[in-house]
Amino acid sequence: MTEEIISIDTKDLVDIYGVNDDNIQLLRKIFPQVKLVARGNELRIVGDRLNIDEFVAFFMRLQHHYQKYNKLSENDILQLLENGKSKNCLCDASAEDDIILYGREGRVIRARSPNQLRLVKSIQQNDMVFAIGPAGTGKTYTAVALAVKALKNKEIRRIILTRPAVEAGENLGFLPGDLRDKLDPYLQPLYDALRDMIPPQRLLAYMEDKVIEIAPLAFMRGRTLDHAYVILDEAQNTTSMQLKMFLTRMGNNAKFFITGDLTQIDLPRYQSSGLLHAVDLLKDIKGIDVIYMNQSDIVRHKLVTSIVNAYEKDAEMKNNKA
Repeated sequence: MTEEIISIDTKDLVDIYGVNDDNIQLLRKIFPQVKLVARGNELRIVGDRLNIDEFVAFFMRLQHHYQKYNKLSENDILQLLENGKSKNCLCDASAEDDIILYGREGRVIRARSPNQLRLVKSIQQNDMVFAIGPAGTGKTYTAVALAVKALKNKEIRRIILTRPAVEAGENLGFLPGDLRDKLDPYLQPLYDALRDMIPPQRLLAYMEDKVIEIAPLAFMRGRTLDHAYVILDEAQNTTSMQLKMFLTRMGNNAKFFITGDLTQIDLPRYQSSGLLHAVDLLKDIKGIDVIYMNQSDIVRHKLVTSIVNAYEKDAEMKNNKA
């Protein structure tokens, strides 16, 4: 048996070890061939030389991830493990091109998964990008970050964010207020993303001056959107005619970003999603890119991945029975 000790250079060891050493417990399950003993700033690894080398190499990746993102969750560990198994992983551990912009109070906004990084690169090369995938994969957040970056760099003059006003099983008509008040709940995810990236007073000024505009999809009809970064969120809830209307609003020097989750369609049963039709129709056109997100891109709580997997398995079983 061989022993090696890793010195951990951080003031708050809980960031590395996890609450109640949860990260260490997970690593013990991933690497059962080695014995891990965490004592203060030293992590002792006992086992065969080959197994120790394998663990140390992976732990170095974890430390590098922590240094870049200032966080290391169990979900991060599992994602780094999965990415390490993929020969086609687009994330270079030493690269800094995953930084999209610096948000409020210097907060670093990054691409946090291989497909998020693909979105960043794709919008640089294409004028229209479709991002399709399950909840929690960062489709909307990444799109908003890219829009804010383009605005800060003066590549565009305005940002337009829109969603179809389709109820997800709830009746919104009883809510008090005018049309704007009733529609705000639909648009809240877009507000949340913007607040992470732009100081409140500046964001308010941008919205008052229509530099940043958030509006329901129906308000896009008849417009030509020039010098703009335009995001259509929740596009799975558009009909074919609505999506055609939106896509044909594109003007000069415009970028269009369309996001959607085909597993969460809230349209009436007699209406089919325009997103699926549009992707099939437009996927081979130069200047349009389609990127599919998956469970490995989920950046919310680790349970979200398990929930998405459970629903996908259930849907697959129902389809097989049908």
